Amino acid sequence: MTFPTTTRGTRLLAISIACALALPIGVHAQSTTKSTGKSNTREQQLEQRVNQLEQELAELKAMIQEQKQETTQASQTAQQAQATATQAATTAQATSTKVEAVAPNGKPTFSTAPGMSVALHGFISASAFGQDKNFTYGNGQNAEIPAVPAGPNSGALSGVDVRNTRFWLDFTGAKFNENWGGGGRIEMDFFGGFNGTGAYAQQQPTPRLRQAYMDIANADSGSTIRIGQQWNLMFPLDNTPTSLSHIAFPLGFGGGFVGWRFPGAVWMQDLNHGSDGAKWRLDVAAFSGNWSGPQNAGGTATINYLTAGNANFRPQIEARVRVADKDWLAYFVVHYASLNLKGVNDQAPDPIKDTINSYGYELGGQWKPGPWTFKGLLYTGNALGQIFGAMSQFGDISEAGGFVQAGYNFTPKWSVNAFYSQANPSQSDVRRWVIGSSTTANGLMRTQQGALSLQYASGAYELGVEWMYDKLKYQPGIHGDMQNINGNQVSLNGLYKF
Repeated sequence: MTFPTTTRGTRLLAISIACALALPIGVHAQSTTKSTGKSNTREQQLEQRVNQLEQELAELKAMIQEQKQETTQASQTAQQAQATATQAATTAQATSTKVEAVAPNGKPTFSTAPGMSVALHGFISASAFGQDKNFTYGNGQNAEIPAVPAGPNSGALSGVDVRNTRFWLDFTGAKFNENWGGGGRIEMDFFGGFNGTGAYAQQQPTPRLRQAYMDIANADSGSTIRIGQQWNLMFPLDNTPTSLSHIAFPLGFGGGFVGWRFPGAVWMQDLNHGSDGAKWRLDVAAFSGNWSGPQNAGGTATINYLTAGNANFRPQIEARVRVADKDWLAYFVVHYASLNLKGVNDQAPDPIKDTINSYGYELGGQWKPGPWTFKGLLYTGNALGQIFGAMSQFGDISEAGGFVQAGYNFTPKWSVNAFYSQANPSQSDVRRWVIGSSTTANGLMRTQQGALSLQYASGAYELGVEWMYDKLKYQPGIHGDMQNINGNQVSLNGLYKF
């Protein structure tokens, strides 16, 4: 057994005492023959000395035993402390792992590049519908405006549509430098068409890219730069009408408000960053040009950037001022683009005009007093066909329109919504740019849309029934009389968010 330093010193002291004891005993043995009288005295002294040494030795043994106990206790205490530290480290590591696996908002994430996290979000949407007309843009979940009939057929049809189903990946944690960081988003749905035209194509919708952008942000200054495909500023992204059937193609889209997704860059700047109360923000953007045609002399299609909006590098320029508080928001947007109607390399046939200017103004807002929700906007502009204006009619066409929606939550889970929108292109402009001298072209003069819905929301699920009605005023050909056509759609809808 190993003893501390004090124990070794005590042991040496005991051995020295034993040696001291043995020396007088040897001397006493040599002098026994000389003096018997002295012998008794010496023996008594030695006996007293032995007794004294035995008493001191017993005290030393007691001291050594006490030191052994103290050493054992100290060793046990150290072992317990080490075990406690190990357990604490294990707990800390488990806690750290748990924190890394859960995002700040409590939703699960997974990691990619060092310091980055990725979150998968989206929803599954299904609509069983019946309608009495064919609709512009498509039927089912993207029905908007009744299609002008080519014959007496009413166009009644029914089906189940799942193309609203959408998913996206949000990337966060990227570092640009010491002050700037950011992330990005990739978003897709299934309105890219159908997989072929055969008997089974309807059940195989094709994915399409909706958004793909990166953000570079400075949290200290409240500045964000967004680069990539995204919604333009005229589209009311945080003020779209509420609907469970019309999500990718919202109620009133192209017939009450305008906007579309484009590649571009947006600078978003908080104007009163860090202050209390309403939050003001200025957005300035430049997006890729866009237009329908013209084709060049060789008949090249207008895709692959060969349009009047892309000739000679003519981007769309927009700016928006936005203010939002706890239960309301308001915004004002301006839009401008210049269009070269002769196309790339000026190869198109002579148009009515060589160039036209596209401009637009939009004022919108939202208010949530208690159980009510009110949404709406007004817009006006010219040559807005590139952003679904004038019911997607392209030309030097002026127009005005807007929408309003009122929603009421009569319980925390049940709500009802009423919607109305209208778009009014200039009839003279439509006749000039759309109908021209044609006897078969249809000029769309006005659209009015209304909708009622009842919705039930519980957790990640939403269920509802919706009725949509649209009335279209149009002129068939240059000599045709004004006519009206209306269409109805009733849908049962389900949505699951993740």
